[in-house]
Amino acid sequence: MSLEQALAFFIFAFVAAVTPGPSNVLLTATGANAGLLRGLPCLFGVVLGMGFMMSIVAFGLGSVVLDSPQVMETLKWGGAAFLLWLAWKIATAQPSAPESGDEGQTGKPIGFLGAAGFQWINPKSWLVCAGAASTYLQTDAAGALVQSLSLGGVFVLAALPSSFIWLAAGVALQQVLRDSKSQRRFNLVMGALLAGSVIYFIR
Repeated sequence: MSLEQALAFFIFAFVAAVTPGPSNVLLTATGANAGLLRGLPCLFGVVLGMGFMMSIVAFGLGSVVLDSPQVMETLKWGGAAFLLWLAWKIATAQPSAPESGDEGQTGKPIGFLGAAGFQWINPKSWLVCAGAASTYLQTDAAGALVQSLSLGGVFVLAALPSSFIWLAAGVALQQVLRDSKSQRRFNLVMGALLAGSVIYFIR
């Protein structure tokens, strides 16, 4: 991948990662409810999980999955069910205790593995990876493995700062969500937004 190609893909990846989607709703809710430090595993899970998925899809798995109606149907309804369950967990999360510091939050946030695995049932992730593979892979360039690893690596570099914006936005909201009532309202809104993303699956 040339410098120009890497820069073009970096811009694509940054924009794709920073635009609203299920993962960013998850990051914002995690930041607001768990704080910055406890939200970092979720951040790294989203970013590295998406980078790994980008490499795998670009290497060929994506075409196998997208060309199989049975697999796509399973992913669609399984993903929709998981998103609704996660939306319910966020919407009904208990307000945190008013303690000082970033570590004074209660409840267990989504961790690294949960956030990384979430990418495989995230409709936006599939759309981004499939679009990137069809647009940026070149038949006259390096082998498929080298290209797919390059795409995954560049995506991680681009998604880390863009995804951090959403986690930081959630952390900043802690200054506003100081009472239980406002925290409950925020969790309900985040849960509703995440549940609304199910439309990607069933439309």
